[in-house]
Amino acid sequence: MSTQKVAIGSRDLISSLPDEILGKILSLLRTNCAACTSVLSKRWRNLLSLVDNLDLNDASGDHQYFCDFVDNTLSLLSNSTTVKRFSLDCAFNHDASRVDSWICTVLERGFLELKLKTMGMEYRIDTEFFTSNTLVKLTISSRFYPDGRLPPGGILFPALKSLSFVSVMFKDVEMYQDFISGCPVLEELFLHYDNEIDPPAWNGVVVSSPSIKRLNIKYNLPEYREEAHDGVWFETPSLVYLDYSSYVAEQYEVDFGSLVEARLDLRSWERLIDEDKDESDEDESDEDSDIENVFGDVTDLVEGISNVKTLHLSPDSLEVFHLCCDAMPMFHNLTTLSFESDKEKGWQVVPLLLNNSPNLETLVIKGLVHEVTDMCGDACTCIPKRKTKKKEMEEEVCCLLTCQVKVLSISGYRGTCGELKQMRHLLGNLNCLETVKVGVEVKPGEDKNGNNMYLRIINALMKLPRASSNCQIHVF
Repeated sequence: MSTQKVAIGSRDLISSLPDEILGKILSLLRTNCAACTSVLSKRWRNLLSLVDNLDLNDASGDHQYFCDFVDNTLSLLSNSTTVKRFSLDCAFNHDASRVDSWICTVLERGFLELKLKTMGMEYRIDTEFFTSNTLVKLTISSRFYPDGRLPPGGILFPALKSLSFVSVMFKDVEMYQDFISGCPVLEELFLHYDNEIDPPAWNGVVVSSPSIKRLNIKYNLPEYREEAHDGVWFETPSLVYLDYSSYVAEQYEVDFGSLVEARLDLRSWERLIDEDKDESDEDESDEDSDIENVFGDVTDLVEGISNVKTLHLSPDSLEVFHLCCDAMPMFHNLTTLSFESDKEKGWQVVPLLLNNSPNLETLVIKGLVHEVTDMCGDACTCIPKRKTKKKEMEEEVCCLLTCQVKVLSISGYRGTCGELKQMRHLLGNLNCLETVKVGVEVKPGEDKNGNNMYLRIINALMKLPRASSNCQIHVF
């Protein structure tokens, strides 16, 4: 019996797999690691030709070895019909001519995906030869940058559907726009800029494409307020999904005729300081003056996204909507609103959002702890710091009472007194609630199964009064 066990245990089960499966396995490895398997046995000697992905990274630090390895690999796979993706990550400097030859080889062989990244010197990509009729996905990162003239035909990538620029520099906005227009069927665009490099050659963000459906913008340049945030222009009539993260720009011009979902992380340059100095109208007028002096205006952006069905807002975005939006539009199509809380950011704009979303069905709140202010209205249980006589005389209807929200989802719930009070307020005023989902967050090391603290949190939730008789609470 023991002899049989040893025999079974010593069998090379991986090598017995079909060639096609072994090729897929090798494709998951970096190409230099995949090439090393050829020394295992005769069975593995020629399997590298079956990979569909070349992932080349010179992290070893040996300049000559890496260059020779890339040359030899491309030569070895010159007749391969399986390789479709090429990724080049240069951690140090190489001869520009050799890099150019690798890129040209990939484009000429009809690859579907190309990814270029370098942390060394800048590599200029001559757009006159940088073209492909087959490429579907292109990612250019760091110090690779397109330059030169467009190909004679005027189109760079007629089949490209996904394009990513990560800290890529262009000599001017015209070069960038020519590149985007050279992708007539582009559906997804990702632009990422941060302080690791100088700002782009133009002030602000410009995206103009009739075909783009998904747009992901990360624009983190806090050191360049005037240079990089002059304005934002989105001419994207087919856009369905927007993920936009940036400091507030001075102005926005947008065309979002088809937008369905928006995820915004907008950061203001200044913060409104809400201090309880004294209860006078003078303080309130000073506060209004502070709002007027804040840099940036998102009024047109908010108006542009007002037709969305799903809206996600970061804690900073809540503050920006309050500080930098002159008029809140009606969100007639909005059915799902999701926002995050932060102990240093207020909910001042939440009542207005709820009142202007008459068809809201799902409300998702990530964390209930937020800054206590006197402008959160009746969406929460903040204790007002001061009231004017005018406000004291006004009779307000709680914004929660008019909400049609059926599903309420709360995450990051720790069961503090303040959070329990807020849950009591929400459940006691949302008349249409059917389902409440609460994600309880316990401290590290606390076991949900049988832990007294966890059980106390659940029991306290279940005992809360509910305005809706159909309301069911589910804890996860």
